[in-house]
Amino acid sequence: QVQLVESGGGSVQAGGSLRLSCAASGRTFSSYAMGWFRQAPGEEREFVASISWSGRSTVYANSVKGRFTLSRDNAKDTVYLPMNSLKPEDTAVYYCAAAPAGSGRPPTRPYDYDYWGQGTQVTVSS
Repeated sequence: QVQLVESGGGSVQAGGSLRLSCAASGRTFSSYAMGWFRQAPGEEREFVASISWSGRSTVYANSVKGRFTLSRDNAKDTVYLPMNSLKPEDTAVYYCAAAPAGSGRPPTRPYDYDYWGQGTQVTVSS
């Protein structure tokens, strides 16, 4: 089992920044690729970004590329998602997730992930 706890959400104005964190506990953190997804009211959960177990490979949704930067610290069992130039359409509940690590590109589909956090709300006002 892996337990995931997100933090860092909040309310900001458009153009502002937030940094989300996801702290993991349980099984060896470095055994997992990590991902962030988001879900707005009435919408399906969508992929935001993912990172390989080593941190050497990252994937971003086109909508956040160049604004969000995903990183991980395996010594602290934590992933970080600084979000810059936030837009109202970034408003959603953001979820951290863990997937068994494989080789190559980290996964981008929700069903590839076995463990999920409770989510943290991000609200961007115009």
